[in-house]
Amino acid sequence: MNSAEHKLSVLLDFGKVINKTKTLNSVLESMADFAREILGADRCSIFVYDRFSDELWSKVAHEIEPLRITARKGVAGYAALSKETQIVVDAYNDYRFNPEVDKATGYLTQSILAVPLLDNHENTIGVFQALNKKNSVFTNIDAELLLLISNYAASAIENAILYDKIRSTQAKIIHKLASAAEFKDQETSKHTKRVGLYSALLGTHYGLSEDEVHKLELTAPMHDAGKIGIPDRIILKPGKLDDDEFALMQSHATIGYNLLLDPEDTYLQTAALISYEHHEKYNGKGYPNGKKGEEISIYGRIVAIADVFDALVSQRPYKLPWSFEKAFSYLQDERGEHFDPTLIDIFTSHKEAIRSIYEDLKD
Repeated sequence: MNSAEHKLSVLLDFGKVINKTKTLNSVLESMADFAREILGADRCSIFVYDRFSDELWSKVAHEIEPLRITARKGVAGYAALSKETQIVVDAYNDYRFNPEVDKATGYLTQSILAVPLLDNHENTIGVFQALNKKNSVFTNIDAELLLLISNYAASAIENAILYDKIRSTQAKIIHKLASAAEFKDQETSKHTKRVGLYSALLGTHYGLSEDEVHKLELTAPMHDAGKIGIPDRIILKPGKLDDDEFALMQSHATIGYNLLLDPEDTYLQTAALISYEHHEKYNGKGYPNGKKGEEISIYGRIVAIADVFDALVSQRPYKLPWSFEKAFSYLQDERGEHFDPTLIDIFTSHKEAIRSIYEDLKD
């Protein structure tokens, strides 16, 4: 197979792999691997450009730890700011080269090919860079090939940036809804944040995926959003609630579910489910539906532990805070009754991590 046929074959294989790859990091790693092969380079890096700090940070880089560099120096910086392809034949005799990176990484750069990654508005969002072409130097043909691959990289990064902005907006909206419930209660935003972090820790060690853990951390603070529909005379009552008052208080689980449920948004679906189930008990004696065991979603089972534990160790107008030892002892007593026994074992085996979360976000 001649050189042109080989490169065409690599590009066709590249397209097949990219179409099967889902996560941004996996896509970019595949791009870097293909670029290294098709260009005959020693290593490749894909940088994301931060226009606020005027820096480039390596999203993907062969054989080095992630690094952040100024865009005002170096060949990658020239590519980012000029929006033009840069080819360097002899790095240490080229004014564009910044040797500080080699000093930091212990690498010896000889030749460089850097291509800017541009969004749909021709704004720089990153740089695709190849180093040290084996047995030769980078050519204009290499630049054209890297530009072809870079179009995929730019699109993937642009979509990821947009997704992150949307997810950030979702997070802000959800936190504001959680805060709205807090105005009705004596709890603080630190309580809801702690519940989110305890829940994320539990989810991680239970084996949930990274996406599920993120979703859990974001939505667990919404567990009491339904209290916004409960009268102040009940929410703020310092003494014990009578039967009618307690029944009304229990309705906050259903109110929260109806308030949050959105069939088109997985985050709000999870938040609604947590609101609905965090007062269910593993033995079936909870509310509002008396669900039992694994009839309760993993989200509901996790947040039930996180919420009760934090309530026990926190001060309220009607109670002093419990010690950690007493709170953990209570959780153990309720293992298999109120709480999922597997989750209790996980929670109690990470006492120091739980204590660290509490101390970092203490009221």
